[in-house]
Amino acid sequence: MIKKDYDDAYANAAYIPNAEGFITDWTAQAAEFRDEFLSKGQAKLGVSYGPSDRQVYDIFMPSDAPKGTMIFVHGGYWRRFDRSFWSHFAKGALARGWQVVMPSYDLCPDVSIADITAQIKAAVLQIDQTTTGPITLSGHSAGGHLVARMAQVLPQPVLDRVKHIVPISPVGDLRDLIHTEMNNDFGLTLETAVAESPALQALPRMSATVWVGGSERPVFIEQAKQLAKAWSCDLWVDQPTHHFDVIDALKDPTSAMVRRLTP
Repeated sequence: MIKKDYDDAYANAAYIPNAEGFITDWTAQAAEFRDEFLSKGQAKLGVSYGPSDRQVYDIFMPSDAPKGTMIFVHGGYWRRFDRSFWSHFAKGALARGWQVVMPSYDLCPDVSIADITAQIKAAVLQIDQTTTGPITLSGHSAGGHLVARMAQVLPQPVLDRVKHIVPISPVGDLRDLIHTEMNNDFGLTLETAVAESPALQALPRMSATVWVGGSERPVFIEQAKQLAKAWSCDLWVDQPTHHFDVIDALKDPTSAMVRRLTP
């Protein structure tokens, strides 16, 4: 039997040409976007939702009263990045009259994945208390996992406001990660991996679409299929995108992704 190389299976950047160039571009475009919206008085940056410096979120507002609130949670394997890399991905929802909230969170190994789930829950609860209208949840990669977990951890009155969840390229079953080098930071056991796996838990009666790039690493397509099957919800395999450009659809107000997130 050939032993599966879990580290290679979950390696995204190694299989994307000019992967670091994406990060450089995101950084510059996000900064330019924030400057623009700050100058128009349509941004609030660094709103605290918890005790640590990273437990903050940015709010980007449309020119008129918002029709609803889309929350976007960033990825980075729970170990990298913060909200500042992704600001410009609010463009699509803003163009459709929705405000967008982007939280940061503490990172592994300083905290556990379960701790991060609890932090995003706290952020969503605060957003629920400070906004009106519908809420939708989106997140990419580790962020896809985190918004998927919200379906199991948020109280029902908040879930009643959540009109759609779109986990993008999510890790829905964390058991594989026990076998990766990354688990030196995660500290997952079989018990904690199962508890933090949305693909092993039911979806409440609500609307969801699992999204994945058609040119992603095979394991991410498998993960997306597993979550969609477990949840009995729509699966969208977006050809020919990979793990880094699959989120470009968030910038396009006419994309199917944004239309689902801003019904």
